[in-house]
Amino acid sequence: MVRLLSIFIALGLTLAACGPGPAINDGSGAPGLYRIKKSDTNKIQFRMLDSVNALRSASGQAPLEFDARLNAAAATHSRDMSIQNRPWHFGSDGSSPIDRIQRVGYAGTLVGENISETYETEIETLAAWMEQPDTRRVILSPDATQMGFAWHQETNGKIWWTLVTGSNQTGAGAV
Repeated sequence: MVRLLSIFIALGLTLAACGPGPAINDGSGAPGLYRIKKSDTNKIQFRMLDSVNALRSASGQAPLEFDARLNAAAATHSRDMSIQNRPWHFGSDGSSPIDRIQRVGYAGTLVGENISETYETEIETLAAWMEQPDTRRVILSPDATQMGFAWHQETNGKIWWTLVTGSNQTGAGAV
């Protein structure tokens, strides 16, 4: 566990050194908020995928690949949580994570879903997920082979993050 935490801290410092921080001052006098521009979508998604795969590698797990359908399911749920104004795994229509991945045509098996309501960056959110056994299990599951990751940011800066892991292998199951 100490080794994993050390690797994660090193990874976070490395990523933080890659460029200027995303926090900006919006002129309101409030501290800088993490504002996500539409042009940052690919950067953020691949930064998350690289970070997840670094953690998985440190734990002896195979890397994940992005799946467009899982990304779509994650995006739909992030927007829906914002509309409901609560972080939970059920959609406003009563849908479950399994329902959402089926709706987008994902033929694999759901491994798990992590969600967050925060003003923090994706890397800070990943760090928080790694601190909790249930959300860490979703990220490090040996059954997972694919990942979807998306968010919805409100005008006040609040971000609704969703990470979905799935498996396109037979015999894999949800954690």
